[in-house]
Amino acid sequence: MDDAPKAGIAGSLADGRTARVTPEEALALHAEGRPGKLEIRLTKPLITARDLSLAYSPGVAEPCLHIHRDPSLAYDYTAKGNFVAVVSNGTAVLGLGNLGALASKPVMEGKVALFKRFADVDGIDLCLDTEDADEFVNAVRFLGPSFGGINLEDIKAPECFVIEQRLRELMDIPVFHDDQHGTAIVAAAGLINAAHLTGRDLAATRLVINGAGAASIACAELMRAMGMRPENIIMCDTKGVLYRGRTEGMNQWKSAHAVETRARTLSQALEGADVFFGLSVKGAVTQEMVRAMADKPIIFAMANPDPEITPEEAKAARPDCIVATGRSDYPNQVNNVLGFPFIFRGALDVRASTINDQMKIAAARSLALLAREDVPEEVGSAGAGKSLRFGPEYIIPNAFDPRLISRVPVAVAKAAIDSGVARRPITDLNRYARNLAGRLDPTANALELITERVRANPKTVVFAEGEEEKVIRAAIAFHQAGYGTPVLVGREDRIHATTRALGLPLPEGIQIRNARNSDSNRRFAEYLYGRQQRHGFLFRDCQRLVNQDRNVFAACMVALGDADAIVTGVTRSYAVALEGILSAIDPAPGGTMFGLTLLLARVSGTVFVADTAIHERPDAQTLAEIAIASAAAARRLGHEPRVAFLSFSTFGDPKGSIPGSIRDAVKLLDQREVDFEYDGEMSADVALDPALRAHLYPFCRLTGAANVLVMPGLHAAHILTKAVPRLTSGTAIGPLLMGLAKPVQIVPVDAGVGQVLDMACLAAHAAIAR
Repeated sequence: MDDAPKAGIAGSLADGRTARVTPEEALALHAEGRPGKLEIRLTKPLITARDLSLAYSPGVAEPCLHIHRDPSLAYDYTAKGNFVAVVSNGTAVLGLGNLGALASKPVMEGKVALFKRFADVDGIDLCLDTEDADEFVNAVRFLGPSFGGINLEDIKAPECFVIEQRLRELMDIPVFHDDQHGTAIVAAAGLINAAHLTGRDLAATRLVINGAGAASIACAELMRAMGMRPENIIMCDTKGVLYRGRTEGMNQWKSAHAVETRARTLSQALEGADVFFGLSVKGAVTQEMVRAMADKPIIFAMANPDPEITPEEAKAARPDCIVATGRSDYPNQVNNVLGFPFIFRGALDVRASTINDQMKIAAARSLALLAREDVPEEVGSAGAGKSLRFGPEYIIPNAFDPRLISRVPVAVAKAAIDSGVARRPITDLNRYARNLAGRLDPTANALELITERVRANPKTVVFAEGEEEKVIRAAIAFHQAGYGTPVLVGREDRIHATTRALGLPLPEGIQIRNARNSDSNRRFAEYLYGRQQRHGFLFRDCQRLVNQDRNVFAACMVALGDADAIVTGVTRSYAVALEGILSAIDPAPGGTMFGLTLLLARVSGTVFVADTAIHERPDAQTLAEIAIASAAAARRLGHEPRVAFLSFSTFGDPKGSIPGSIRDAVKLLDQREVDFEYDGEMSADVALDPALRAHLYPFCRLTGAANVLVMPGLHAAHILTKAVPRLTSGTAIGPLLMGLAKPVQIVPVDAGVGQVLDMACLAAHAAIAR
C-alpha cells in the first residue's frame, strides 16, 4: 500500500461528502484578479533614478565583487538566506496521482504560500518536466547558488528516495522531501504525547505501519532514530507484511525494514500491537483489528480524504484508544504545515548545511511539548471554536497556534548547532525566539521592550471582570509570563468553576477579590463618598457602587494603593467602563486624557494615532497636548517621533474652518520649543509619503514619513483605526488610555485573551514609569 494522499485539496475534490469548498469556488479563487497565488514584491524602494543606480547598474557591482571574494556574503547581500525552492515533477500530486509537472504547479504555489504564511520564508515553485531521476537531480543540483534550501514535493516512490539522497550528497544546503519527513515529524510528535498519556516507553512500544511508500519508510526511520527497536516495527504493503525472506514486490528500501515475524497480514500484525500508523487507503483497518490491539491502543489513521478507520469506528471498538487522522474535521490532525515551514526557518537562520535526524527529532519534541501547554483562545477560534487542552483529543498542536513560529525553529536551530551542521550559530536563542515572534506578529516586536521591562519590574494588576473566561485565561497567562500578580475581581465559586471547566487549575499567586465580601468595602466607600458627595451621591450610593460595580471597586483598589493598574472592558462599552473608572481616578494633574492607538503593518511599520477615544473635536490647546504626549509615548517604545497634524487640507489648500485650529496647535508647539519633529495641517498621503512631500511641499519640517498622526476629530480617528486593520494585514493595539493619574487600560468588548493580556502588560508598564 502506498502513502496516503495529503490533507487539503484532494479531500475537497475527491469526496463531495466531506468537501468544504466546491470545485467552482476553488477555480474562482485561483483565477480571479491576478491568476495564481504568488507574486514578487520589492523589499527596497525603486522610485528614483538613484534608487535604480544603487539596486542595479552601477551600484550592484559592489555586492557582486564582495560575494566573489567571500561567497558567504551572499547571505548578507541577497535573499538567498530566506529563499527556498519548492521542486516537483508532479508524479505524485496529493492523492491525485501522476498529473505531470504543469498540473502540479497550483500545489507548488500553495506550498510556497504556506512557507510565507506560517514562517515568513520566501520561496518559488519549480516544476520540472521529467520523470527521469538523473535528469531531475542534474536540474536541481546546480540551483544551490540561488537558494538557501530545497523542498522536494510530490515525487513518487521509489524515485523520491534516490533523488533526495543524491541531492543531499551533492548540495551544501538543506534538501528536504516533505512528503517523507514532514509527515514523520508531526506523527512522531503525536506519538510522543500519546505514549506519555498511555504510560508507554517508545523503546518497548510495538508499531505497525500500513503502507510502504515514502512517508511510511520515513516514519519507520525516524521512530528508530528516536529509540524504537527495529524488531518492534512491522510494515505492510498491498501484499502483506514485509518479513525477512520475502521477495515478491520488494525493493532495497522495503527490504531495509523487513523483520523476523510470523505475521503475514495486517490483521495478524496488529494482534497485541501498541500503535498503528496508517498511510494507505480508506477502510484498511476493521474494528476487529482494533479490538485485537494492546490496551489503550494508539491509532494514527492518516489516509486522506478518508482514514483507514474513522475515529467513531475505532472508539466504538475500543473506547480507550487515542486516534489521530489527516483530516481537519477530526481532533489530532497530522498536518505537515506544523513541520516544514518552521524546520526550514530554523535551518535557514543558522545556515545549516543539511537537515539531519537530530533536527527532525528536535522539531517533533518541540511540537509535543507545545501541545501540553495552555492553548491560546485564538487557536480555539481558528479550530472551529473548539476548546482545546492536552489530552487524548489534543495531542498535536493546532496549525494556527501563533507560538509555533517561536518554538519549533528555535529547537531546530539549537539541534543544528549542537550537531555541528550550523554554519552561523545563534548565541542568544531567547532573543532569537522573540525576533521570530515578531516576523509574523508585528505586535510582538512592538511589545518586546515593554514585556522585558515588566518582567524585570512585576506589578499587581486588577482584572476587573474576573469571572469572564477570557479574563481568567489572560490573568493566568499574565502570571505565567512573570509580569506580576493578577487580581481577579469576582465571586470565588464562579471563578473556580470556570477554571475547572477549562481544565486550568488557578496557580498560586493569583488573587481573587469579591467586591461584596471584601474587608476593604468601607474604606473604598468612604474614599468614593469623599469624591462624590458634592456631585449628588449619598454614602449608600457609594457603598452600592463599590459592592456592585467591579470597575469602581477596581479603581478604588488602585487609587488607594492596593494594586498598581487596571485592565477592563470585555463586558461593557468603552464609555461606560471609563465612567466607572473616573468616579475614583482623576486625570493626571496638568495632563490631557486621550486615546492612543498603535497601527502596526509589515510594510510601513508602526504608526501612532491620537485621539482615538475621548475628544470629539479637540481645540488647538488639546491638539498640542495630545501631540506632546503621543510623541513621548512613541519615544518610550523606541521610535523617534515625527508628528503630523492631519486634515482634509494641506497647508491651506483647500481652505476651511477646521484647519485653523490645527495651525494654531502647530503655533503652540513652536512656542514651547518641543524636541521632536512636527508639522501640519496636511493630508494623510502627504504625511506618509516623503517623496510626495518633497516634490510639492519642500518647506515641510518632517524629514521622513510621519509616525505619529494627530487626528482633527474623534470621527476621523475612529474611521482610520477601525478600517485600516480590516483593509490591510495590519494590527491595531488600543486605544491605550493616556493621561490618567493611575494606569488604566480598557479593551474593546470583542477583545480576545491575547488583547487582554497585552493591555494588562501595558498597564503594568505604565505603572513602572510612575
